[in-house]
Amino acid sequence: MPEISRFFGIVIRMYQDDHAPPHFHAYYGEEAAAVAIRNLRVFRGRLRPRARRMVFEWARLHRAELLAAWDLASSGQEPPAIAPLE
Repeated sequence: MPEISRFFGIVIRMYQDDHAPPHFHAYYGEEAAAVAIRNLRVFRGRLRPRARRMVFEWARLHRAELLAAWDLASSGQEPPAIAPLE
C-alpha cells in the first residue's frame, strides 16, 4: 500500500483498486483507521483523539489532492505523495 504522507508519527496510505467510499488509511502506532475523504468520518478502526484531529486537519487542507489521488488509485495507478502537516 503506497504511503502518501507522513507527519508527527502518523502514516497516511491509500490502496490501489480499493473499495468505495473514497478514503485513506491513517496509522499511528498500533492504531489504524479508514477515513472517508468527503465527510472526514472514521468508518473503520480508531485513532486517539489528538492523532485524529491532526489527520482531519491535514485532510481538510488536502481534500482536493486526496480526491485526485483516489481517482488515480481507483484506476490502478499509484497515488502521488501529498505534503505533510507542518
